Amino acid sequence: MMRHAHLHTVCESAKCPNLGECWSRKTATFMILGDICTRNCGFCAIKTGKPFAPDEEEPSRVADIAAEMGLKHVVVTSVARDDLQDDGAAHFAATIRAIRAKLPRAIIEVLTPDFKGKEECIQTVVEAHPDIFNHNIETVERLSPSVRPQAKYRRSLQTLKTVKMMDDSIYTKSGIMLGLGETHQEIMDALSDLREHNVDALTIGQYIRPTTHHLPVLEYADPTYFAELEAEGMKLGFLFVASGPFVRSSYNAIAFSRQIMKERLGDSDELPNAVSA
Repeated sequence: MMRHAHLHTVCESAKCPNLGECWSRKTATFMILGDICTRNCGFCAIKTGKPFAPDEEEPSRVADIAAEMGLKHVVVTSVARDDLQDDGAAHFAATIRAIRAKLPRAIIEVLTPDFKGKEECIQTVVEAHPDIFNHNIETVERLSPSVRPQAKYRRSLQTLKTVKMMDDSIYTKSGIMLGLGETHQEIMDALSDLREHNVDALTIGQYIRPTTHHLPVLEYADPTYFAELEAEGMKLGFLFVASGPFVRSSYNAIAFSRQIMKERLGDSDELPNAVSA
């Protein structure tokens, strides 16, 4: 279906270790604005280079496939498009509106780049009103320059806070990876920073090196440590924390979606049992 519609998935482009499990449950990740990124983050396997012009028909094709699959939770991510004047914000908004027109009761989650912190770009996406606005800080502040050289830790935090300031009915979400050399105190500082910037949901996963050309794994955290961080996150006030070795931004999207849907629909049969991320 994705090939026929000329759509991309971040599952393939980022070499996600959960691909087999998720696809067996009919869960996939829509990735808009092509499959070539303008940034070269040290952890990410997505191709870097000069992207093609945005496909104006892509938002409607994403919506058509989501409707054909009968999805109740749709998550849309993208490559970074620093080459575009609006960094791809209008394309995100068009995709949200197209999905909403086809699936008015679906939960829509976007996983966006930082839009270089430009408020007008953030506002473009916010005004399309996704249910969840996800932007990952990826790592602790000290390591951010080496892990995401074209991004900024504080700018990412401000992006998430700006979403809440513009529309506090939108849930915000972010995530970090372990295993890049961070200390426990640095992790806790990052979690505190996210809460101070009004982030609602948190994901914590283990960094797994996609190829030998990417940053090395310095440590594999024990599963009990992920459980400890989940408990600490809840104490800090996050509404939802997913923490485990294979947790990724979209991997546990369904759990937070159920929480949101319960608030919207109550205890009904319409709670989602499938996700497209």
